[in-house]
Amino acid sequence: MQHEDSGLVQHEQVDANYLERRKLKRSAGWILLWALGVGAVISGDYAGWNNGLAQGGFWGLAIATLLMGAMYFCMVFSIAELSAALPHAGGFASFTRNAMGPFGAFVCGVTNTIEYIVTPAVIVFYIGGYMRTLIPAVPDYVWWLLFYGVFVGINIYGVALTLRVSLVMTVIAVIVLAIFYVSSFATGSFQIANLFNVAADPGQSAHWLPKGWLGVFASLPFAIWFFLAVEELPLAAEEAHDVVNDVPKALIWSIVTLMILAILTLVTNTGVGGAEKMGKSTAALAEGFQAIFGVGTATVVLTLVALTGLIASFHSIIYAYGRILFALSRAGYLPRWISVTNRNHTPHIALVVGGVIGFGCTLSVKLAGGEGEQLGTVGATLINMAVFGAVIAYVMVMVSYIKLRYSRPDLPRPYKSPLGIPGAALGAVLALAALAATFASVEYRPAVIAVAVFLAVAVGYFLLYSRHHLVAQAPEEEAALIAAAQRELASGAPE
Repeated sequence: MQHEDSGLVQHEQVDANYLERRKLKRSAGWILLWALGVGAVISGDYAGWNNGLAQGGFWGLAIATLLMGAMYFCMVFSIAELSAALPHAGGFASFTRNAMGPFGAFVCGVTNTIEYIVTPAVIVFYIGGYMRTLIPAVPDYVWWLLFYGVFVGINIYGVALTLRVSLVMTVIAVIVLAIFYVSSFATGSFQIANLFNVAADPGQSAHWLPKGWLGVFASLPFAIWFFLAVEELPLAAEEAHDVVNDVPKALIWSIVTLMILAILTLVTNTGVGGAEKMGKSTAALAEGFQAIFGVGTATVVLTLVALTGLIASFHSIIYAYGRILFALSRAGYLPRWISVTNRNHTPHIALVVGGVIGFGCTLSVKLAGGEGEQLGTVGATLINMAVFGAVIAYVMVMVSYIKLRYSRPDLPRPYKSPLGIPGAALGAVLALAALAATFASVEYRPAVIAVAVFLAVAVGYFLLYSRHHLVAQAPEEEAALIAAAQRELASGAPE
């Protein structure tokens, strides 16, 4: 089977016990998958997005949000088609494996892994910010350890519990946002003037683009925070009851829900708290509630409830990094011991490994970021790191979609994207713009470069070791190898 990759990789045969020790359990219908998709992202409405106000002002971030929303719609339709056609736990890595071969699968898988490990690190940082508004005496890292311990534990216990907790947390998080939206207008707290109080650069308009069009560009990574990680749903392919129907439906309803929430959050939270203040906040929704209700019992209760949004995403993306580490390890791209599952069929080792790395990321960036006003830079830095990994994977998966449309027209496609190849091409162009934008702000650039260096080291690991030890029977590999063999037989090429 080595002919497919011109000697780049070697596949090893494994016995049945190998896959038996790496087996997942089907537990999800489309409602639970919708909750997983929305839950993975909804923390973006609670904190993180608001850093874009400091970069581009209200209209700058609004334009960036519409552009990135368009990118996600293009991508969601594309991966809905691919997830129905290639339903494997590797998600993006599986799609690129079939289009670009093992090296493409590895690069896309590693960038996905960076996204899904760094994103919980961002969220737990903001959880610490919310808890600091309630109990200032407790150090942030204590909250980080506590939340990682609890929610990695839930994910280890079993996927059924994981998905049910995600559903409950997501529904509560949406209700909290709805309360905020209604309260901001009902109490008269929303003021249009608050949208435009970011100081304008020389020659720019405070009421239009206070930082100019460059501010729109620099806002792109924070606009992505309204949507980032909805694309995790294909990772649930081997745990969905009816992957062909449920994953596409859940993906589409998730992005529609998230687009509505993004617009409402951007307008109301900025209009209540003020663009200048919100642009520096590490707990945007909590400060918004304080602006509406003042500092008192009601605000404390609402802040505690508001934590559910952050927890929903934290919990859901722990699921995601566990599955991508599991799939890459099962196929031999990462050390195989990471993919062993427990008696509840959850990848417990992958969940712990990702949690340890994520905690280390948060702690490292926090120690480098300082205190006081500089604290807001920590979350923004982590966001740019996560976005950098994500958008590389986005470009690769949309290019893979286009390639597979041409190279494998006979691939069964139970669901087809209504946007087709033009939609994927537009999405890829917008993702490239977002990738460039992660380097736009000098203060975040060193961390993004550090992620790029890590990616280069990972590629070195693939070239020197893992490409020689891929697993032929892993579902993603097996499907691609069989397809390649069939194409060679059809063309008359030698085996």
